[in-house]
Amino acid sequence: MDTRIRLATEADADAINGIYNFYVRKSTCTWHLTEETLEGRKKWFRNRKSCHPVFVIELEGKVIGWGSLSLYNSREGWSKTVEDSIFISHLHHRKGYGKQLLEALLKRAEALGHLAVIARISGEQTASIKLHESVGFKQAGVLRGVGQKFGQDLDCVYLLKSLHKP
Repeated sequence: MDTRIRLATEADADAINGIYNFYVRKSTCTWHLTEETLEGRKKWFRNRKSCHPVFVIELEGKVIGWGSLSLYNSREGWSKTVEDSIFISHLHHRKGYGKQLLEALLKRAEALGHLAVIARISGEQTASIKLHESVGFKQAGVLRGVGQKFGQDLDCVYLLKSLHKP
């Protein structure tokens, strides 16, 4: 099957929202409790900088996932550290698409001169943790019981990928 990873545009906002809002409703992989509106997603696109790109992965021309590099902390000293997000349609899990997308994000992060990528993952999302570990992320800490969704207390696992060249 033919896949392609490309930079996302505001025209992809509806597809991105469809994937994301499924997880808002059904999963702890995002701790948002209310769905993102289409206008909110378009605003999200307009407010991004070139050092914080969004990619989509297409399967036979249809967007089946997206990923982004985002500002981790607004203080200037953190400007070369970003946070990644990866969301693959629930219909396309465990087929390697998330890894392809994450590898593309890491390659772009390095090309942009970022020093590190941080992942914040809900503790019970073992597939996401394993995905990040498979490309070299290392666990950097766990914040226990800091989130809540669906009446469940949630841990936040921090993972770190250093992009420093030795």
